[in-house]
Amino acid sequence: MLLYFVPSEGIIPAAVFLTDGSPLDVFVLLTVAVVGATAGQFALFTASKRLGRERLLESRWVRISDERLGRFDQWFENWGPIVVPVSNSLLFTRGMLTIPAGLAELGDRKFLLLSAIGTLSFESLLAGATLFLLSV
Repeated sequence: MLLYFVPSEGIIPAAVFLTDGSPLDVFVLLTVAVVGATAGQFALFTASKRLGRERLLESRWVRISDERLGRFDQWFENWGPIVVPVSNSLLFTRGMLTIPAGLAELGDRKFLLLSAIGTLSFESLLAGATLFLLSV
């Protein structure tokens, strides 16, 4: 739920800035960020599996149009589960393949692993860029 209010693009750099940048601090920060983001995506993934497309689109909690969801469905159909970590690694598509993955009945464990891998790569890049900028 924080995604709309405080995205990780702001949280991770701020948290790295507030720590001393030690490897342990960055490791803990990344662990918490990945677990939190993956748990949130898994909740949406599970809701997608259980509710189905029509009920999700009617929900006031899911803010995506049928047209946009159709585009992401097509990505998932064309590329398969690999798009989950790829989309989680990119700035403007983070988490967008969560609903199509749930609608496609991707396995829970596979989704959790793929989601965590993509989130770890994105959050690591944010933390690394912040550490680099602080060292300059």
